[in-house]
Amino acid sequence: MVVTHIDAAAASTTRKKARRSFTKKKATKGNSETAPIKPLDVDEDMEPVPLVDESLESNLDTKEDDELMIDIDPNHVPQPPSLPSFPVLPASAIQSTSLKSETRRIPIPPHRMTPIKKDWINIFSPLTEILGLQVRMNVQRRCVEIRTSKHTKEIGAVQKGVDFVKAYSLGFDVNDAIALLRLDDLYLDSFEIKDVKTLHGDHLSRAIGRIAGQDGKTKFTIENASRTRIVLADTKIHIMGSFQNIKIARDAIVSLILGSPPGKVYAGLRTVSSRMKQRAL
Repeated sequence: MVVTHIDAAAASTTRKKARRSFTKKKATKGNSETAPIKPLDVDEDMEPVPLVDESLESNLDTKEDDELMIDIDPNHVPQPPSLPSFPVLPASAIQSTSLKSETRRIPIPPHRMTPIKKDWINIFSPLTEILGLQVRMNVQRRCVEIRTSKHTKEIGAVQKGVDFVKAYSLGFDVNDAIALLRLDDLYLDSFEIKDVKTLHGDHLSRAIGRIAGQDGKTKFTIENASRTRIVLADTKIHIMGSFQNIKIARDAIVSLILGSPPGKVYAGLRTVSSRMKQRAL
């Protein structure tokens, strides 16, 4: 065991300090009952900042405005600008800003080379007369080349010519393809049977037969009801018409590919054609 010796003088001092602190606590308790309680959050050293009077602020603002108004001279007030007037451009400037030379090349498939040679007069004449383009047939490359000339007036003439030649190369008649040159809201849409459903062998041939019908009856019915032109090239299907009409024809062809009977498709086309007539009225 460890024995610690405590000095008697040190013990007496600690007792005295304890008595003094106890007496102080009692005195503070008695004073708290009589003295008013001060708020603890307010710091005595901090002084409140005086707020700026609103009337002084308004006076300062008016003084600054008066000084600004005094500096402005009423004789030199800026007037609103008038409309700009540009001089008329001379003819030489208009000719210099004409369309840039643009050339396009349209490939022709081998099985359409013979028909395009037979109908070449009917193909290049609308391109040169209606659109003012320069056209030539490149037999070695098996393509049709189109180029703008000084007689070309429209910016989209080259694109219209490309769509016309492409429509003929896909199998459309010349008289139907000319509508692409004269109307702006005609488009071409192409898809394959395998895009709708993967069919092989006799199933694929039966799907093509359902689309064509006996002697092409179903195809002609869809064309007349939807006001479009349809070309069946083996498993590829090409549709020419407006955006809404192409959608109607495509829905009918898709339903035939999926196996719907032609009678059901005819009934749907009747309702669609009646709605189209009502909208036209």
